[in-house]
Amino acid sequence: MTGLALVCVLGAASPAAAASATSTLAATITIQASCQVASSGTLDFGTATSLAAATDVQTSFAVLCTSATAFNIGLDGGAAPGGTVATRLMTSASGTVGYKLYSNAAYSTNWGSTVGSDTVPGTGSGGPAVLTVYGRVPPQATPAPGTYSDTVTVTVTY
Repeated sequence: MTGLALVCVLGAASPAAAASATSTLAATITIQASCQVASSGTLDFGTATSLAAATDVQTSFAVLCTSATAFNIGLDGGAAPGGTVATRLMTSASGTVGYKLYSNAAYSTNWGSTVGSDTVPGTGSGGPAVLTVYGRVPPQATPAPGTYSDTVTVTVTY
């Protein structure tokens, strides 16, 4: 074959145009409302020889809720028998020491566990919300020496 004939044969054998098809792929995620107590502190009223004057302390804890999730934080009456959200009790084998928990620095708003009444409301940001608990041991008769304690449960309702 001559050079010209070879070019004509190769030109006639060019590949056909490529075909293609397209579609889409969906990506989804469902975010559910969620809250958790991310950290908690200790109300340490220290050491006292008398309970004739009030002792005030504070601590904080963090709550983590998904963004835009409305929540309420409640504190129960504690684990000691006879304790209530109005007057919680620290106990030892020697007796009890009453104490109160407040949601404000003026120690005037009781922090309880009834949503819409004495809980602390908020709205999640997706990051931690740090809340402060203000504790007070009011003046009272001083019980026998000992270490007094209680455990309060933090509940996040959302």
